[in-house]
Amino acid sequence: MKNIKVLVFLFFLFGGYNVHSQKTNFEVSSPNGELKVSIQLGDKIYYAISARNETLAEKNHLGLILKNETLGSKPKLINSKTGKINEVIKPAIPLKFSTVSNSYNYLLLNFKGNYSVEFRAFDEGIAYRFITSKKGEIEVLNEDFSINFPTDYFVHLQQTGNFKTSSEEEYSHINASDWTSSAKMSTLPILVDSKKQYKILISESDLSDYPGMFLKGTGKGAESTFPKTPLDFGPDGDRSLKVLKEADYIAKTSGTRNFPWRYFVITKNDKELIQNTMTLKLAPKSEIKDTSWIKPGQASWEWWNGATPYGPDVNFVSGYNLNTYKYYIDFASKFGIKYIIMDEGWAKSTTDPYSPNPDVDVHELIRYGKEKNVGIVLWLTWLTVDKNMELFKTFKDWGIAGVKIDFMDRSDQVMVNYYEKVVKEAAKNQIFVDFHGAFKPSGLEYKYPNLISYEGVRGMEQMDGCKPDNSVYFPFMRNAVGPMDYTPGAMISMQPEVYRSERPNSASIGTRAYQMALFVVFESGLQMLADNPTLYYREKECTEFITSIPTTWDETISLEAKTGQYAIVAKRKGSKWFIGGITNNAEKERTFKLNLNFLKNGKSYKVTSFEDGINAGYQAMDYRKKNFEIKSGERIEIKMLRNGGWAAVLEEI
Repeated sequence: MKNIKVLVFLFFLFGGYNVHSQKTNFEVSSPNGELKVSIQLGDKIYYAISARNETLAEKNHLGLILKNETLGSKPKLINSKTGKINEVIKPAIPLKFSTVSNSYNYLLLNFKGNYSVEFRAFDEGIAYRFITSKKGEIEVLNEDFSINFPTDYFVHLQQTGNFKTSSEEEYSHINASDWTSSAKMSTLPILVDSKKQYKILISESDLSDYPGMFLKGTGKGAESTFPKTPLDFGPDGDRSLKVLKEADYIAKTSGTRNFPWRYFVITKNDKELIQNTMTLKLAPKSEIKDTSWIKPGQASWEWWNGATPYGPDVNFVSGYNLNTYKYYIDFASKFGIKYIIMDEGWAKSTTDPYSPNPDVDVHELIRYGKEKNVGIVLWLTWLTVDKNMELFKTFKDWGIAGVKIDFMDRSDQVMVNYYEKVVKEAAKNQIFVDFHGAFKPSGLEYKYPNLISYEGVRGMEQMDGCKPDNSVYFPFMRNAVGPMDYTPGAMISMQPEVYRSERPNSASIGTRAYQMALFVVFESGLQMLADNPTLYYREKECTEFITSIPTTWDETISLEAKTGQYAIVAKRKGSKWFIGGITNNAEKERTFKLNLNFLKNGKSYKVTSFEDGINAGYQAMDYRKKNFEIKSGERIEIKMLRNGGWAAVLEEI
């Protein structure tokens, strides 16, 4: 009887966990058995990642360096636990899918010193995180993330010279052997090509009260680097602060917490990079119980086109004034656009969010917008918001729908906490948020779904710096981790060798069909129409198509994809399917026969398509609109010229 009592006591003490006094090797595989992470405990916690027995990364190690100890150094395992999870996620803002199946196998390793490391293996990738249960606050001096490639891989990076960045740098494409410690570090995500079968997308999720991770090259792989926590600031104009003093730690945080997930999307099919939902699968649950008030949609935006409508129906001096904004509201109302964005100039100054510019008269515009069923979104600097957090209550009283907050340009712990503080306060007042001058999505958009988009991308405002050769990587990298405010919609399109652009006659590089396809291919809960209403009226059939495209989706299928060359994506909303395709500055036109087996069997569909015109390779505004019928199982043959595109809507007959 005494022995039985001891056994029962031990069972409850360890809660059904496996106890390991000597075991040092562990494995966890994906549900389909194709991916595997192998863990070895020695002087550090080492792990290797393989796919179908091909080693993709080896001798990697992880650790968390605290003020008085290093978690992961000479680890002493207490016990481990394995398990399987099968669940369904229904995101409040469905950017790819309205329903996501989340299945994974996990391994939880509990170590002496009140910390754990959890690994998860999905069919689409591998992830791990630290978990601590220590008293009080801890100081994290650094985090050890390393990945080592068995051969000289090829890497796609967004390199930056320092931690102050808006994440708008052009992508670099280099061999891992050339990405050494003396080269510039990279923002996340990075995309790694094994040069054989597989690609690995590296990023993070559930980033909270902790700095964003950057990666620096080692010549054989990459290791982490982080901005230190700022302690003192000085003035730096009307929209930022200078960091004058930093701590010796990267985070001072609660000793009992989950740390951010480090994840690897792994695939030998580029299409799956576009369809992946890893950030969502690792993100925290929504803190907002009732999300019905969050209304994603399109917005007419005045900054890119200089707020200068013109023509016989414009009998006023255009600019940042009441009549111009009413014109934008009338345009939005006519085409069913949910919002207009009022950028810099709506207030008397950038530092006072409570005193509207009298020439603009925000209150009259809010009233007028309600009449026309068009909401108002106001631009603000992050610094002004930080100094006036009560403005969300004021804006709610005014009737503002959302805010666009700009120029953060940092991802240290203080700034990461600022993001969360803002969206939490905005949610209390039923206001949505679009962050510009921002880092990449890292899960906060699921914790607070009123965060409906981020910039953090080399978007169209870069004018001649925004080329399809760079932008065609976005579906595989930037959009692969979350929503992206690229601001598409140019009606003046040019090929790069003849490009000229200056506001108010702003233009884009790429064909007209390319611009139209961006509204399907690129994901954003707030999708802007960046050009002048005058041009949208002039190009009515293009505008009618663009404004019919949703910003949230029930289903996403990547039809054809090759990283850096082309992406063709089909997306469904209800019974309608939209297809968008974009390509780079290819020497020859690209042709595809698209398989439509995703359509309902036996159903016929009316297709309205927009394609590159015969002369679009030189005169980029040349396009052709076509109407035809098709059935499920049939194929559509399309072509895209250089820097070109193809876009269509398929409606059941």
